[in-house]
Amino acid sequence: MTLSTSDHAPETENAARRQIQWGRIAESYALVASLVVLFLIFAALEPQSFFSWANVSTMLGSQSILVFLTLALIIPLTAGDFDLSVAAVLTLAAMTVAVLNARMGLSLGLAIPAALLVGAVAGVINAFFILTFRIPSLIVTLGTGTFINGIVLWMSNSATIGGIDFALVNWVVAVRLFGIPLAFYYALIMCLVIWYVFGFTTLGRRLLFVGRGREVARLSGIAVDRVRFGALMCSSVMAALAGVIYAGTIGAADPNSGNSFLLPAFAAAFLGATAITPGRFNPIGSLVAVYFLVTGITGLTMMGMQSFVQNLFYGGALVLAVALSQLVRKRSAQDF
Repeated sequence: MTLSTSDHAPETENAARRQIQWGRIAESYALVASLVVLFLIFAALEPQSFFSWANVSTMLGSQSILVFLTLALIIPLTAGDFDLSVAAVLTLAAMTVAVLNARMGLSLGLAIPAALLVGAVAGVINAFFILTFRIPSLIVTLGTGTFINGIVLWMSNSATIGGIDFALVNWVVAVRLFGIPLAFYYALIMCLVIWYVFGFTTLGRRLLFVGRGREVARLSGIAVDRVRFGALMCSSVMAALAGVIYAGTIGAADPNSGNSFLLPAFAAAFLGATAITPGRFNPIGSLVAVYFLVTGITGLTMMGMQSFVQNLFYGGALVLAVALSQLVRKRSAQDF
């Protein structure tokens, strides 16, 4: 008894579906696998320095600020807006805590809410100009970020301000759980919160719809401007929270240090969009991307590479990540 061509069709279709499914799984977790492989390579090359719990715990704890800033970025990015002011808001929040607490003697209970309020004001200003005058977010946030940097230099007289209450340092880096600073767990909790919002709430779906097509979202009854306003507000408040944690990490506020986080945050955001949920900015992928980049830089530095390797690594990662995320987005749109 011979089988007709139609009898073989279901088996062929099932095999093709299984192949596509395995391909998508491989694509989703390729960055995770790359992180593990990269870590093992440096662990084999530098077992004494790199492959030590002291180094691992330091990498996990010290990069919590970058995780926060990357998470702050992906919220407006999901809605289709860029926020180039997040690094400046981070610096302003840290400086606000330092000025109010160290210089003026106010308690952390007043200084920290004031820093978060400053971040919220920055978000309102960004949203006002973007949504009222329909100016591209890239231009507005570049301008406000530069303006905020000027405010920081004026507040600090271009000098680092130390002497922040040790209680903040204590609850950020001094107190450790399993040898890892609490700052890492704060970043992990925030990552899980955003993962839940993005994946399981109406707000997360609205952010995605607005980012994919504002006119279509508006015709579907979504208050597009309100969603964008909320995304920009959340971005600035989270950047301010990152600034508070940064002030606790170093026990001081440096008027120039925040700018160094902007490029790595964008690199991690776009690189993270190629992992876990390819084609979308997602918090788990961003978390993996941050530690992939940090692992590479830490390992190369321990092998004797000079400081310029950091710029090479972050700059190259950003270009490649944007290119890869665009390819993934196009393919996802075609599949859809």
